Amino acid sequence: MASKEGFLTTEQRETLKIASQNVEILSSSPKSPTSFLSEHHVKAPAGGKAPTAGIAVRHVRRSHSGKFVRVKKEGGGGKGTWGKLLDADSESPIDRNDPNYDSGEEPYQLVGSTITDPLDEYKKAVVSIIEEYFSTGDVALAASDLKELGSSEYHSYFIKRLVSIALDRHDKEKEMASVLLSSLYADVISPIQIRDGFFILLESADDLAVDILDAVDILALFLARAVVDDILPPAFLTRAKKALPESSKGVQVIQTAEKSYLSAPHHAELVERRWGGSTHITVEEMKKKIAGLLREYVESGDTFEACRCIRELGVSFFHHEVVKRALILAMEIRTSEPLIMKLLKEAAEEGLISSSQMVKGFSRLAETLDDLALDIPSASTLFDSLVPKAISEGWLDASFLKSSGEDGGIRVEDEKVKRYKKEIVAIIHEYFLSDDIPELIRSLEDLGVPQYNPLFLKKLITLAMDRKNREKEMASVLLSALHIEIFSTEDIVNGFVLLLESAEDTELDILDASNELALFLARAVIDDVLAPLNLEEIGSKLPPNCSGSETVRMAQSLISARHAGERILRCWGGGTGWAVEDAKDKIAKLLEEYESGGVVSEACQCIRDLGMPFFNHEVVKKALVMAMEKKNDRMLHLLQECFNEGLITINQMTKGFTRIKDGLDDLALDIPNAREKFSFYVEHAQEKGWLLPSFGSSAADGSH
Repeated sequence: MASKEGFLTTEQRETLKIASQNVEILSSSPKSPTSFLSEHHVKAPAGGKAPTAGIAVRHVRRSHSGKFVRVKKEGGGGKGTWGKLLDADSESPIDRNDPNYDSGEEPYQLVGSTITDPLDEYKKAVVSIIEEYFSTGDVALAASDLKELGSSEYHSYFIKRLVSIALDRHDKEKEMASVLLSSLYADVISPIQIRDGFFILLESADDLAVDILDAVDILALFLARAVVDDILPPAFLTRAKKALPESSKGVQVIQTAEKSYLSAPHHAELVERRWGGSTHITVEEMKKKIAGLLREYVESGDTFEACRCIRELGVSFFHHEVVKRALILAMEIRTSEPLIMKLLKEAAEEGLISSSQMVKGFSRLAETLDDLALDIPSASTLFDSLVPKAISEGWLDASFLKSSGEDGGIRVEDEKVKRYKKEIVAIIHEYFLSDDIPELIRSLEDLGVPQYNPLFLKKLITLAMDRKNREKEMASVLLSALHIEIFSTEDIVNGFVLLLESAEDTELDILDASNELALFLARAVIDDVLAPLNLEEIGSKLPPNCSGSETVRMAQSLISARHAGERILRCWGGGTGWAVEDAKDKIAKLLEEYESGGVVSEACQCIRDLGMPFFNHEVVKKALVMAMEKKNDRMLHLLQECFNEGLITINQMTKGFTRIKDGLDDLALDIPNAREKFSFYVEHAQEKGWLLPSFGSSAADGSH
């Protein structure tokens, strides 16, 4: 039988002896690691056991924080412990053949592939594009990489990431970021996405300000620079300010941009030079360079040298400006046209000026032809002659015709339309001075071009928006009168569509254009010029997510608000001194007085005294409803007298009957026999000649 000494080898006994001596030395030292043990620690005498009343030292340790920590069996692991004393391999592999094997000790493994968020992947990808751009300064490469990346629906996040990274860099990178945004505008990133990207930036201004002390000022400068570079309309600032919480840093950014940068004298030049310019050239300087090289080319005729100069500019994203200025020069100096056409053709064939930049240049010129005609009277005619040449020679894409006009026509208005526009401007100005609606209607009828009624509406509201509230109120009142007399609902709808299609351009000149257009739309609905469904029709004719669509949604919100009618009716402050609701109250009172025994002549005089001949359809409507309610047909005598005197015209009479027909379903809830009574009134009116012939079939539909 082996002796007790046989349980350990000589080497193991020596190791234990050394370990015991070390523990005793450490325990005797006041600064030893064992000093963190509490007074409950009881040292076991040699060869003895610790008292059972104490806590077994082997199973308890105290961490450096002074807390007791129960550790694993045999002293391994545990926070604040040193592990097993003689453990050579604490990470021993799990043996599945071990009788004590527990599957719960197996480490977790992922099954299948992880799910990735496309937006997260996009955000990671654009960081490398931005970093490479800051290293190389290659705008064309950055644009190409962004196009190849796809996921254009996430481009607004590219703007946020680009500006966020630039915020924490030098002025060089900030300038480069602004230059890149200008170059990507429209060609790679849509105007809507630019606006969305800047709005996301403003929303995250509070977070950015935590890491970057002057984030508010830098973001304000980026915002001002975007406005100066024409990639953000000034109205964006007003709209964004309303959408953000008043206490947010985003609002501070907008206020700083408005007060410190955009309102300063010569603000454009100051903003463009603020970061020193990584390209060392501003937009205005670039335009001057382009104009200079084109003039030199016209003098020398050296196409090769001109192409070299264009290439050296290093602004492929700005070549549309080369096209535009070259065409203007060809119009200004007629003898230079062959040379200009030769240069543009060669630049296109070499791939120096891309097809999209060429189309963009022609499109930009087409949009400014009206202003250009002030300096070059024959600008439109000359432009008409240049476009077919460019297409026939193959350096202007034929798609330009489809995108710029209907039925393949160039977006150049013919002389008849121009003459009409000039005449209606004079008519509208005269109306704003005289407030004479009948005279204006006569003037429009004399022009004899009802197909241009939508153009009149667009011009009327555009001129009114640039004036005071008095003129805005007069414009809304005039719309009501025109709708009754000579404008169809289709004319009104098409006119608003024209207005909203050009809303972004209008915003460049009128800061609050979007809000004012929304008020005009809402007012048209309250005044019964448009039905609420017409707003949906207008919205369906506009491109999705455009500025005009947003204006339509704003108008719908205004209409759906509580007490919307009264507030919208007074939105311009009642500049002409009356409101529709007041007029309706007066009409109701005079009809009640007449119904209770009044005299026809007095009632006619009261209608005349209202001074609103364009609103007499309301007299017809209320008279017919009162006749149904009171079961008293003497109202028909009043209408007959008004018609005989010419006080209520056939157009107004027809309009009044149409209003009743449209509301018969609701009216029948209060007056059960409304349909029968209305059929009788229609027959009577047709016998007396009160109604237009066109009312016949529609009336039949409404009365059954």
